[in-house]
Amino acid sequence: MLTPKLNGTITVTATATDGSGKVGQLQINISGVVPVYATVLKAENMLLWQRSNGGWPKEPYNDFSGYDRVQTASEITRANNEKNNTDTTIDNNHTVGEIRALLSAYKGTQNPAYLEAAKKGIDFLFEMQYNNGGWPQYYPLRNNYSRHITYNDNAMGNVMNLMRDIFLKRSNLDVIDQSYVAKGQTAFNKGIQVILDTQVVINGTKTAWCAQHDAITLLPADARDYELASNSGSESVGIVRLLMTLDNPSSEVIDAVNKAVAWFESVKIIGKSLQNVGNDKVLVDSPGNVMWARFYTLGNYTGHTCQALFSTFGPNEPFFCSRVADAEGGGPRKTIAEISYERRNGYAWYGNWPASLIGSEYTNWKNKNGI
Repeated sequence: MLTPKLNGTITVTATATDGSGKVGQLQINISGVVPVYATVLKAENMLLWQRSNGGWPKEPYNDFSGYDRVQTASEITRANNEKNNTDTTIDNNHTVGEIRALLSAYKGTQNPAYLEAAKKGIDFLFEMQYNNGGWPQYYPLRNNYSRHITYNDNAMGNVMNLMRDIFLKRSNLDVIDQSYVAKGQTAFNKGIQVILDTQVVINGTKTAWCAQHDAITLLPADARDYELASNSGSESVGIVRLLMTLDNPSSEVIDAVNKAVAWFESVKIIGKSLQNVGNDKVLVDSPGNVMWARFYTLGNYTGHTCQALFSTFGPNEPFFCSRVADAEGGGPRKTIAEISYERRNGYAWYGNWPASLIGSEYTNWKNKNGI
C-alpha cells in the first residue's frame, strides 16, 4: 500500500527475498494530491507582511515581536493593502532577519512557501546592491540619507553575512539553489571592496568609517541632523570585525584593520565617564575609565552646512549635536553639556564599543594570521 503525498513521478522497486535476485520496477505518475504542510506562526506572519518586491518594512514590527502572535483582522487587511508599498529596508536587521527566520521554518516543515519567500527576499537584496558594492538602507531609493551606503546599526554587515552564508552553504542557506552561490560570492566580495574604498583618510593616514557614505563619491555623509558626517566610534567596530573574519586576508585588508585599530587607540578617552546626575547625564572624572565618543571630526568639511562650526575643531575630536529644531540649534558642539537635554539623554554619545576589539580580538586575529 502506497500513500501519495506529492504530485510527480516515482519509481517503485521490488526485490525478491528468496535469493533469486529478481527485481521488478514500476513507474507511477501521481496527480491530484493537495499537499498539506506544517506551518509556523512567525513564518506565516512574515509571508503576510512581505512586500511584492521581496523585501520587508521596518514597521509595524520594528523589534520583530509582532510576528509572534496571531494577527488581527485589521492587521491582515492592512498588510494585504500595503503589499505594493516601497518601504522595504535592511534597517534594524529587517529583510535579512525575515529571510533567516523563514529558512529556519522551512528546515522544520519543508513548507515550500517559506523557501520561495526567502529566495524572493534574497533576490531583492541582490537587486538592492549598488554596483560599487554598497547597500542603501532603503530600496527603492528615497531622496534622503537612506540612499547612502549604510553601515549604521550593522545594516550592511547583516546583508554581507547572509551573502557569505549563501556561498558557504551554512546557517540554513544550504537549501538555496546552486545558482545563488556565485551571486552571493560576488556580492560579498564587492561589499568588502567598498568597505576598503570607504575607509576615511585623514592627513594621509587611514582611520575608520562613517556610519553612512555617499553612494557616488564614497565620502562620509550626513544622516539625521544630529548625525553629521564623521568617523564613528561605534559603527566602525562592526566593520573591522567583519574584515577580521576573512580567511587569508589580503595585504589591503590587513592594513585596513591595523590602521583602524591604531585609530581607536589614538582617540580613546581616558579618565572620564558619563553618569546620571539627578535626571541628567553629566561627564565626570572617572580615574582609569576608558571610553570612546560616537562621533569624531574628519579632516575636511569644505562646503558643509556646518563649516563655520567645524572650523573650530581639529581632526579626530569628539563632537555632539542637538536637533536643528532645538533651542540650542544644530551643528557640532565640543561638549555634551552644550546640546539639548533631550538629545543629551536620548542618544548613545559615548560607549566602550571598541574595547574588546582592540584587545583580545585583535591579538587573536594577528596570531591566527601570523601578523
